[in-house]
Amino acid sequence: MIYTIMATTSQLAKRPHKRNPVALTALTTPPLSANELGAQARQAAEEILLAGQAENTLKSYRSALRYWCAWAVARYGKPLALPVPVPVVVQFIVDHTARVKAGELVIELPKGTDERLVEAGFKGALGPLKMATILHRLYVLSKLHQLRRAQNPCEDPRVRHLISRARRAAAKRGETPTKKTAATREPLEAMLATCDDSLEGVRDRALLLFAWASGGRRRSEVAAAAVDQLRKVDNDLYLFRLQRSKTNQTGNSTPDKPIRGKAAAAMTEWLARSDVTDGALFRRVRKDRVGPALSPHSVAAIVKRRAALARVEGDWAGHSLRSGFVTEAGRRKVPLGDIMALTEHRQAATVMGYYRSGELFESEAATLLE
Repeated sequence: MIYTIMATTSQLAKRPHKRNPVALTALTTPPLSANELGAQARQAAEEILLAGQAENTLKSYRSALRYWCAWAVARYGKPLALPVPVPVVVQFIVDHTARVKAGELVIELPKGTDERLVEAGFKGALGPLKMATILHRLYVLSKLHQLRRAQNPCEDPRVRHLISRARRAAAKRGETPTKKTAATREPLEAMLATCDDSLEGVRDRALLLFAWASGGRRRSEVAAAAVDQLRKVDNDLYLFRLQRSKTNQTGNSTPDKPIRGKAAAAMTEWLARSDVTDGALFRRVRKDRVGPALSPHSVAAIVKRRAALARVEGDWAGHSLRSGFVTEAGRRKVPLGDIMALTEHRQAATVMGYYRSGELFESEAATLLE
């Protein structure tokens, strides 16, 4: 195949184009080195890479880059330019990383600069950023340098060493990543008990059961779910085709996600009561009338509201349904491969934290004194 392509190219180079001599000239101008990308091709490659990212990921990238630009103007009085010098990245780290001094947590960011960033809406609150936020913003800056093929300051040994020690210091202070409360079976059933027979209650019951039973769907996946992705097999079973997910942007999903039993019954009731026959599966409900599609934020708000009505303590969010599904599966010792086939996790390490937490609920090691 390669030999054929090379031979054809050679023949074209020797033989003028009979129909349009100008066309062959256009193919060879402007001249490019075989080892270099033209500016237009480089920009096109960047656009393809970004287009393949999930929308929520792109939003987080944009937010991080907006903050980098705002901080650079506030700190140095000039826009951020690539490549960013290593001392600037070091300054960013010490400006936002808390350290203990005279018994108090302090940062290097001047108070006036901090206040201006907050007032302008680039920063949520005065003071240090969480380590997870700092790491994310460094990752985004690093990604930008990679795309532009610029010398990457985030790979500099001084930056890597500083951030490594900063992470250790944060851990020693007790700053650890916080996880949302997992909606295992008991709190889920308490939430479902608050769903009455109103149209809103019927929707929330169907939504909670759909998201949980189909493999712990993300809030964005619930909001994006459409009627044409749902196929009824019988009265006790639906199949949901997850066309795209955070970890599967190509559409090559694992087999359809089953929705069985009470989840299927709740779905049937919602579809019958709402008269939703196409478009978004879950909609807003106002005065017993169905409106436009729910947003991912609305899905999370429903979980929080039902948890509050059920008076179950915890830090609840849309992700609670996903983590709850995995944790409950761990309690019941469901094989990890079966769980990942439903959740669409690609890395076992990502799911193992919740899975092991669930296993410990039923572990004999936890009941040695009983």
